[in-house]
Amino acid sequence: MTETLLPARLEQVNHPRTVERQMSGVATSDGAGVKLTRVLTQDLQRRLDPFLMLDAFGSDEADDYIKGFPDHPHRGFETVTYMIAGRMRHRDSYGHEGLLQNGGVQWMTAGRGVIHSELPEQESGRMEGFQLWLNLPAAAKMTEPWYRDFQSPDIPQMRVNTTLVRIIAGASHGVEGAMQRDVTEPLYLDIHFEGPDSFKQAVPADANAFIYVYRGNVQVGDQQVGIQKLAILQNDPQADGVVVSSPGPARMLLIAGLPLREPIAQHGPFVMNTRQELIQAFDDLQAGMFQSSP
Repeated sequence: MTETLLPARLEQVNHPRTVERQMSGVATSDGAGVKLTRVLTQDLQRRLDPFLMLDAFGSDEADDYIKGFPDHPHRGFETVTYMIAGRMRHRDSYGHEGLLQNGGVQWMTAGRGVIHSELPEQESGRMEGFQLWLNLPAAAKMTEPWYRDFQSPDIPQMRVNTTLVRIIAGASHGVEGAMQRDVTEPLYLDIHFEGPDSFKQAVPADANAFIYVYRGNVQVGDQQVGIQKLAILQNDPQADGVVVSSPGPARMLLIAGLPLREPIAQHGPFVMNTRQELIQAFDDLQAGMFQSSP
């Protein structure tokens, strides 16, 4: 898509957030043995509410991803899959089907329950991307499942100085992203520094926010954040955004959202508010209720 040309007056950040702490992800596997790094782990769900999980995957070895993610259920949250490189086919129990490929995003609302698969449509080459889990408020956990593919040209992008910003969700400098969500109001940016530069982004003071660097390294305040590091941004009632700079080429995700402040009850692919709701999810799955009515 054509890059948006920004007005001369950009968003200002007068009280930027600092880095609270940094951490590395945990190497693991999921699906039918797909190797990945769990960047946002379950112990961070309260701190980074409304986000439940962030996985990063990336390999040139087909054996690391070729078996993909066969049929599996979800209930109670949304998945946002961002493909940097590669091709993955989605099919689900509501008849949705789509091809996720280079630069595209798949946004799925599991809601009251869906069974889906995500299988590679390549036998060699690089497969790289991210999957983010976004919690649903209690009032929306049993909503009708929903799915949409955004191909790479559908993702709005803009350039600030020499830095390219892809806006997956929310808005940046007046440019609206591909998706908008009420209640949690997620912001999801993929920021590409092409050389030494600085980027400012307004973020509500009551939002939880973090960055993940997947190329090069960046600077937030007095802290350098290196490759494959997650940096939680400090909550501060006076903060109005974040300022990130880079000494050279780098790429990172900036993700923020308003917390739900609701109980979280999770067991595997189900995220509800109570243990009883989890039990009901398993009962409903066994009863064949995770599909469209005939």
